[in-house]
This record gives sequence, structure tokens and C-alpha cells, in this order.
Amino acid sequence: MKHFLLLLMAIFVLLAAIQSAEGAAVDNAQKTFTLWQLPSQTPSQMMSYVIQTVHKKVIVIDGGRAGDAAYLAEFLKGLGNRVNAWFVTHPHDDHFCALAELLKNPQGLRVKNIYGSLPDAAWMEQWGDPGEKASFKQFSQAIEKARRKVKDLSLGQSLRIDGIRIEVLGVKNTEITRNPINNSSLVLRMADAKKSVLFLGDIGFEGGEKLLKNPYADRLPSDYVQMAHHGQNGVSEAFYRHVRPAYCLWPTPKWLWDNDNGGGKGSGRWRTLEVRAWMDKMPIKKRYVMCEGICEIK
Repeated sequence: MKHFLLLLMAIFVLLAAIQSAEGAAVDNAQKTFTLWQLPSQTPSQMMSYVIQTVHKKVIVIDGGRAGDAAYLAEFLKGLGNRVNAWFVTHPHDDHFCALAELLKNPQGLRVKNIYGSLPDAAWMEQWGDPGEKASFKQFSQAIEKARRKVKDLSLGQSLRIDGIRIEVLGVKNTEITRNPINNSSLVLRMADAKKSVLFLGDIGFEGGEKLLKNPYADRLPSDYVQMAHHGQNGVSEAFYRHVRPAYCLWPTPKWLWDNDNGGGKGSGRWRTLEVRAWMDKMPIKKRYVMCEGICEIK
């Protein structure tokens, strides 16, 4: 009888250990990174995404305009005031000026690495308009004064941050001289076991066609897609069909969402309504639009 009771106890202990391990495996399988699409603090379009990993590391993509810097700073303070990786998609002031402001006045913010695939000053001088050249110069000066460098990413490069795989699927396209700055947008795919997100920056039609032909085109399909160039005049309908997203991220203010130049919906020259119609034909489960306020995706 004594041996039987000991055996029974051993079986109970073993079963409890198995259940505990299975529960831990289920719990771990449910963990994934959190993504926020931040709202614009000015009337303009901009792009700002913050990602927090399961172990509280923070990643930022772009950050927005100078007018978005204070809001972004407070948001990052709430996450510990430390950024593990900051990605700059391309040299436009609605994407990188908030970072420039925070480098000038960090207020305790620590940024470990800044990544990008930015063209050099000579290329910007040749192809940028006066405003683009001026903002790029200011950003470069802020980087230099802060004694920082933008680490150049290469096509096909892969980074891993706390369970997130970050794939570099597109880099600067200095040979594309139509819509040149936007078409040199960095394209990133971030994924873990639970979800994948494709960030397109402001890439245009020409850059999108190049992506479809590059060796990493099969890596483009993702659960979430950030709509290129704020959802208008970006990549083609065929490109989005190749991505096959279930969810859309629209970094788009209300006036651009409605193509409204002040004369009502549809009165502008932007292509947002056309792109919205493309996505309506696809099996999209949900759209996250910047003008609706902060979006949190878990």
C-alpha cells in the first residue's frame, strides 16, 4: 500500500508539471509585440509608429514633424524613456523632424541605435526641392551635434530585437529620379510568431514595382500593411494585392482621408478615395486611420 501511495503521488506531481508546462507554452504563444499608430499633433500628414516588445523594449519608426515631438516625448516617457531602435524611412520633415527635435532636447530620452537608408547630401542637393534640402540639412546637423550616426541598412538584412524579426525589404533607390525622395523609402517587415507588419514609408509607384521584382518579393505578404504615402499616390493596387493584408494602417489626417481641399469630400487632387476603393475590394478585416485617434494593436 505504501509503495502504491508513493507511486500515485509521483503521478500527480508529474501531471501537475505537464499541465504547468503546457500552460506556460500557451501563455508564451499568446504574447506578441504591441504597436501604436500615433495621431498627428498638427493639421498636416505625418507618420509615427511605436512598438513595444514582450520584454518592454521600444522601437520607433519615424516619429513625425517637429510639432509632434512633445507628444512623442511624453509617450516614450510612459514606456521607460529608452528606445532600443529608431528607424528613419526617408528624408522628409513629416517623418524625421520629431527625432531631430528630441536629439536637440532629449529630456532624459536614451536612443540606443538609429537606423536608415538615407541618400547622401550630394544626391539630395541634386534631386531635392528647396524645402527638402533645407530639412535634410537641419536633420543632418542635429545628428552631428548629438554625436550620433544613422546606421545604414542593406537590402536583405535581418535584425532581431526581443523576438521580433525585422527584415529590410527595400532601401534607398537613388536611380529612381521620379518622385525621388519618396521612392527612396526604407521598407521594413516586422514579425513574430503571432503577427507581421509591413512598413512602406512614402514609397511610390516606381519603388513599389521595384520591390515586386526584387529577390525578397515573397517576403512582402503581411497581416498588416502601412499604407504607402499616407494612403495616396503610393504603390499600385497590384502591389497591395500581392501583400494580401488583413488589416490596413492609414497614417492619414481627416482632410487627406476624405480628399478634401476645403471644398468637401472629393474636392482635392489626392488619390485617397481611389486607394480606399482598392482596399474595399479586398478582404480587409479592419482599417486603423490616424484621424480617428491613437491606435493600439496587440
